[in-house]
Amino acid sequence: MCGNAQGFMLKPALIYKSQNPRVLKHKNKNCLPIHWMSNPKAWITKALTSDWYHQCFIPQEKNLLFKIVLLMDNAGGHATNLMLPGVQVEFLPPNTTSLIQSMDQGVIRVFKALYTKNALADLVAKVDDAHAQEDFNLKAYWRTFTIAMCLENIQKALEEMKPSTINSSWKKLLPEIIYDDEGFTPAEIQHSAVKKAVKLAAIPGGEGFADMITEDVDELLDCHSQELTEEDLEELTKSASEEEDDSEEGEKEDPHPGLTLERIVTICRLLKEAQALSREYDEDMILSLQFCNNLDGGMQPYKVVLEKIKKDRRQLPITIFERQKKFLQPKFRRRC
Repeated sequence: MCGNAQGFMLKPALIYKSQNPRVLKHKNKNCLPIHWMSNPKAWITKALTSDWYHQCFIPQEKNLLFKIVLLMDNAGGHATNLMLPGVQVEFLPPNTTSLIQSMDQGVIRVFKALYTKNALADLVAKVDDAHAQEDFNLKAYWRTFTIAMCLENIQKALEEMKPSTINSSWKKLLPEIIYDDEGFTPAEIQHSAVKKAVKLAAIPGGEGFADMITEDVDELLDCHSQELTEEDLEELTKSASEEEDDSEEGEKEDPHPGLTLERIVTICRLLKEAQALSREYDEDMILSLQFCNNLDGGMQPYKVVLEKIKKDRRQLPITIFERQKKFLQPKFRRRC
């Protein structure tokens, strides 16, 4: 994670165990809420640091009109040959990360707290849907939790990160530029997210949920910072290779992937059916109207794509007019 003293958060980098997980097959990784990188052990390396620096950090900072100082941890996996005009890279002294590194002054922990809260909110939503069908299995839910669902929760957490919170993290290094906004400091945001997480956990109930307290969530956030064991690394490496194999096998299953005209039409049709069901079933007309309006807004991007595809299909190639012109020309037979 990387942010500046003004409160701007750059697109975070995510190191996943697999370069091409099956669930993201045919997805444009440039459109993800994170900068996608991969390593079988999900570790940062010098090569990945260089990739992040040139492909993620520099493109986001290229429009700034002043010189940039990039402060980095003095970690073994960080590349040291990062040099570009106008950018100065400084490595913090050893063993000072937890003391003065800005992202470590609450931003990373706030992000983890928001992510945990959103993950529990997603679980509660699935429980509510399953209760309507009288069928829910927690273990089955966790087995179906994919990196795509993880990315959705990451995006929600990033949207909740306030500039004031990012700015507050620079208090140890630049106390004169901090504008402490009450309610938006890292400690306050984290505390609020943890409290909401505990309330959400009580909704599905059951062992480990109904009796959850704030200390349990704090312990969970702390354990994310612990180094992986050899067994963890072995399991990560094994699952990475398996996921790559699944991805390669999946390539054969769908020879015509992507967002085709027919698939967009199907999506829009299903959303229209959902609107019709809402109007039919919901006695609260205001609630139904809000739901339908929200779906209309959600359909708008696909409607734009749909109209573009239709327009492209209506624009026949110019060669067809040349063929028609040739066909319509009168034919004269030469008499000998």
